[in-house]
Amino acid sequence: MLFQVYGEGSIWQVLGWVLVFTALIVVNEIARRTKAGGYTVFLAIPAALTVYFIAIAAGAAAGADWALNNQTYIHMNSWFHYAKLYAATIGCIGFMFLKYNVWIGKKAWFKPFPFIIVAINILIAVGSDFENAIRGSIALAETGSRWWLSSEGVWLYGGWWNWANGIAGLINIFLMTGWWGIYSSKKQQDMLWPDMTWVYILAYDVWNFEYTYLNLPTHSWYCGLALLLAPTFAAMFWNKGGWIQNRANTLAIWCMFAQVFPLFQDQGIFAVLPRMYTDGVMDPLAHPTAAADAGAMGFVAVLSIGVNVACAAALIKRSKARGINPYRNEIWKGTRDFEEAMARREA
Repeated sequence: MLFQVYGEGSIWQVLGWVLVFTALIVVNEIARRTKAGGYTVFLAIPAALTVYFIAIAAGAAAGADWALNNQTYIHMNSWFHYAKLYAATIGCIGFMFLKYNVWIGKKAWFKPFPFIIVAINILIAVGSDFENAIRGSIALAETGSRWWLSSEGVWLYGGWWNWANGIAGLINIFLMTGWWGIYSSKKQQDMLWPDMTWVYILAYDVWNFEYTYLNLPTHSWYCGLALLLAPTFAAMFWNKGGWIQNRANTLAIWCMFAQVFPLFQDQGIFAVLPRMYTDGVMDPLAHPTAAADAGAMGFVAVLSIGVNVACAAALIKRSKARGINPYRNEIWKGTRDFEEAMARREA
């Protein structure tokens, strides 16, 4: 098993997963179906949260107990979480410009924006993967163990698996094709990227799951499974071509929730640990006494880079066979996923 979901508490852990998965789908549907929903979720709420985050930072700098003891300050204060939240939110706003065909969303030069913002998000994660690997090596040299404590009080175990998955992430950037093939659905509920078919979604999901499993281990039950499967589920059954918009939406929604209520996944009945913590606990005050169970970490890392390399080979083969540039042109035209997505675009 990848996670420690067993025993009397497993019913609560599974229930927590179902609640997160369902809530992400429901809130995403509210945000994507109307302008009011989108503007509320991706403009009004982030603006209010920004004021909240600044107040916490200012209070902590002043030594105020209420800020120093705030769960956001204690559990979610790393650069990564803020970078991910705002990068995802910026992506959601840009996608709304494109699907509503307003302001810069009308401009041809803005069409590659989805590629750019997704690439930035991937690079943020790759940087975090490489940081984990480097810190793990430093810890091994200094202490004889790869365990190192993050700024959020989480013991991480950096190793070659981080390097492998980081490389898979870099490959994944170049699997995004048809940068100018961005459309709006007939009802303007979705920004469509038809060339982002199941081939890319599979490669991305495997890579991103491994990223969360290695670098956000105490959260990966939710942000590594529920969060990844929610937009994929929608893309499979009712939202062909809209996967990347729904991925950005659900990511931003989850980041907002997790930034304010981190204890939902860090402590209590809904918390879930991966198998890397062989002691069955993750105590920031106690250095792990045993090496991590790296079997699953290494296996998924190999799977991640293998899937991304295989998808890259398929992309190269198809682009050569058709004699076209896969980034300026839509390489997967003619496939079932592509045609079903195109059927949803506006005339």
